[in-house]
Amino acid sequence: MATHINLLPWREELRKEQTRQFTSLTVISVAFTLAVLGLVHFNMERLIGHQNQRNQILNTEIQKLDKQLEKIKGLEDTKQKLLSRMEIIQSLQQKRPQIVHLFDELVRTIPEGLHLNSIKQEGDSLTIIGLAESNGRVSAYMRNIDGSDWMTKPRLTVIESKRKDGRGSEFTLTASQSSPKTAESEEEL
Repeated sequence: MATHINLLPWREELRKEQTRQFTSLTVISVAFTLAVLGLVHFNMERLIGHQNQRNQILNTEIQKLDKQLEKIKGLEDTKQKLLSRMEIIQSLQQKRPQIVHLFDELVRTIPEGLHLNSIKQEGDSLTIIGLAESNGRVSAYMRNIDGSDWMTKPRLTVIESKRKDGRGSEFTLTASQSSPKTAESEEEL
């Protein structure tokens, strides 16, 4: 007689045990995965928060530097204004004795028979209006201006006869004020 051993309950028990182990391992794996993801998320949030704090500090410092740059630009503008004023003052200081030389030169260059009515200066340009006994006197005056150290480039703009006998002319001429090299070097000393 043969003995019969029923192995079905044992196999079923083994299958249930393997299913429980699989479920347990799956639950543990999911829990472990969630824990790792939670740690990674927490760490990333911490790093992002730290970087945001650093960015905020940098932004604050950038704002401070921007304010300082604005002040520096304001100082640069002030510096440029002061430098331009100093140049104007220096230019005026250098030109101050020139007017004395110019008037002296005006007296020296006027030929006999010529009278000046007005002198107008705009920058380095001179406009001279006067009366002359003849046109030759005006020509002599222009030659004298051309030979002068303090005036150059005489140019006659108007000459017209005022007297009926033709012996007198009113004239208008322009010239440029100049500075001789020797005078500039004397002023610097």
